[in-house]
Order: sequence, then C-alpha cells, then structure tokens
Amino acid sequence: MPQPSTSDWQVVHVHPRAPAKPALGAVCNGCGVCCVSAPCPLGIVLSGRRTGACAALRWDDALGRYLCGAISQPAAVLGPRWRWSAPLLGRLARRWIAAGVGCDATVETVKTDV
Repeated sequence: MPQPSTSDWQVVHVHPRAPAKPALGAVCNGCGVCCVSAPCPLGIVLSGRRTGACAALRWDDALGRYLCGAISQPAAVLGPRWRWSAPLLGRLARRWIAAGVGCDATVETVKTDV
C-alpha cells in the first residue's frame, strides 16, 4: 500500500482519555476526531472557520468523551447577540449534525506517544 504524501497528513491533538475512533458507519463514541480535524457545516457557522478544530467541541470529563456544544451547551457556543436562540439550536443541532447516524469521519488515525 503506498504511503500518503506528507501534505495528506494532519496532526490533531485529542484528549488523552478520548476513546479510539470507531469504524466508518459505527455508532459515534465521542472520540472527537471529526470535529478536531475540521468543523462540520454547523461548526463552520458557529466557529467562524473552515479549518482546524471546531470551537463548539466540548470535552466532558465525567463521560470521558467529546460532545457537540451546539447540543450539550447551546447557549455557551452562541455569542451574546444570538443567545436567545439557544433552545432552538439545542433542538435542531442533533439533526443538523446527524447525531446518532454513525461515524462519518473518513480520516484514518494513528495514535502516537507524543
């Protein structure tokens, strides 16, 4: 199998306790790889960026996994001007990010001891 060029690699840092990325299509386990590598369309709107980690991503220490802040803490990811819409965002975000549909991150992960 040919090795990808170095331009195909992206180093992302996830919480040391984050679970390993599930197989494509498997149930989401909160590994955070998808959201750390690039924001989804909703994350682009909330983060104001197209690359890098999504600003809405939240680590939940009690659960030992990442959560989408648009679902778990909608008021916290919205600016003061839009905080009034937090209840609506909380209800709609689950559908918009396809929560529960399955892992759609096509990235491959390699764990290092760095």
